[in-house]
Amino acid sequence: MIAAPTSGSGKTTIARGLMALFTQKGYKVQPFKCGPDYIDTKFHEAVCGRPSINLDTFMASKEHVRELFAHYGADADICIVEGMMGLFDGYDRDMGSSAEIAAILGIPVVLVVDAKSAAYSMAPLLQGFINFRKDVHISGVIYNKVGSERHFQMLRQVCEDLKIECYGYLPKQTALEQGSRYLGLDFSEKADSRELVCLLEEHVNWSRFLTFNDITVRCPRDYGSLPTRFLRPCGSKRAELERRLVVAHNNEAFSFLYQENLDRFEDVRFFDPETEVPTLEDVDLLYLPGGYPEKHLEALVKNVDCRKAIKAYAERGGRIVAECGGMMYLCEKIVTDDGEYPMCGVLPYTITARKADRKLSLGYRKFELEGKEYRGHEFHYTQFIGEKPQSVTQVYNAKGEPVDTPVFKYKNVLASYTHLYQI
Repeated sequence: MIAAPTSGSGKTTIARGLMALFTQKGYKVQPFKCGPDYIDTKFHEAVCGRPSINLDTFMASKEHVRELFAHYGADADICIVEGMMGLFDGYDRDMGSSAEIAAILGIPVVLVVDAKSAAYSMAPLLQGFINFRKDVHISGVIYNKVGSERHFQMLRQVCEDLKIECYGYLPKQTALEQGSRYLGLDFSEKADSRELVCLLEEHVNWSRFLTFNDITVRCPRDYGSLPTRFLRPCGSKRAELERRLVVAHNNEAFSFLYQENLDRFEDVRFFDPETEVPTLEDVDLLYLPGGYPEKHLEALVKNVDCRKAIKAYAERGGRIVAECGGMMYLCEKIVTDDGEYPMCGVLPYTITARKADRKLSLGYRKFELEGKEYRGHEFHYTQFIGEKPQSVTQVYNAKGEPVDTPVFKYKNVLASYTHLYQI
């Protein structure tokens, strides 16, 4: 696991760089991401050539996390897990944190430390992280934003005194800082890992991850295979109904996906709502995931036939799950600073993406509907215009406190701002 004391320390940069480095050297690298993040996983997939899998102990059980890790890493040479936020930051103290996942999986942690403007003061900081939980093994450190070779030698002394491995460092380089957007890292930029890989090869003793058993990131094989119940819905009736899935997908407008949701279906077909019209006959479920539809409104409006086909499918009782951006697409219209844009019109609501109306809604979500519990994550700035519509059920956060996120059920359409872990 690649983790850090705090967000912004550089763990995404180093995790992505190590994934690219090992992939270029011919290893099959299976990427994972702690928590509900669906943006970092895109960088992982881009460099590894295989989908990155989320590991989250709020949205799934500990057993499920172990089985996911073994299942998706079964044919990999190396599994690399990118942590989230600070190592011990969870939804309730360290519950759901990267540290908890490292302990559940029994994998070592490589701590990425932002060393800018610091030297031996790192010693008490690192000592606290090393000793905080005995079931979390911090095998060593990679320093980031190191000012000079002399600076690095001072930092190396910290590891020597604490008797942990110093794997190396990355020098301070503005070129390594990934662009960002209001929902996270900007994945519309084409990531070029060549410079990053060269720096890691030069300054990080990456071969140590392959040589020593106590720090290896090779995937454990003792968890067993992933039970079928995790890949498909339980019960024969439901399994028969949910075999054919049609997914709205493109690079940005509809792209926030959990791979496991797709793998539960036998037949998965994709279409681009900006340029294509889906074939919705003999379909068990239409899935409209989240993304940035507000960035692509003109293209979505131009594809009138697609919007008509989706509305007709909903009106005749077709099953739809729409999350966040997908829900916005089903609404009557989206309003921006540039004007109003008609959407599918399945839900009679208007969404504002105007800058003046932006308000952050963020956090884990859970709710019950028709005897089933749903869990997921909410992260958006767009809002409903006017008073929030009435919800068909009460939504709660990770601590069980009620939140005002609405959930809509219209015919066989389930829609909300929540990105569901299992649709």
